[in-house]
Amino acid sequence: MAQIPRDPELRQAPLGDLVKQLAEETSTLVRQELELAKAEMTQKGKKAGLGLGQLGGAGIVALYALGALTACFIAALALAMPVWLAALIVAVVYGMIAGVLALIGRRQLKESMPPTPQRTQQTIKEDIEWAKSRKQ
Repeated sequence: MAQIPRDPELRQAPLGDLVKQLAEETSTLVRQELELAKAEMTQKGKKAGLGLGQLGGAGIVALYALGALTACFIAALALAMPVWLAALIVAVVYGMIAGVLALIGRRQLKESMPPTPQRTQQTIKEDIEWAKSRKQ
């Protein structure tokens, strides 16, 4: 936040000019805050999209875990153990993969939450404090 030096010329300026300058500066400030909010929301949206994509991938792998009767692995394991045990082992491995993908996707979603422009909120609070200090 930039500090405007106390200019003696401002004390001599007509009230109308000061009000006009205030309106212009307020308009500029509002535009800048909106641009910051837009940029921040875009960034958060991208993170949320990545997290949702990873959760979707976890769902697909979980579907494979439910239908984990992949003939190649089960048949290979069935040579050394009963077929039911071989099928169970394959299902557990697929389930673990789905769990890891779900955890990664959930972490991505948490990083993008809450979906509010936090930096923008902070700078608005700073601007309000600055404006209050200028009145004194």
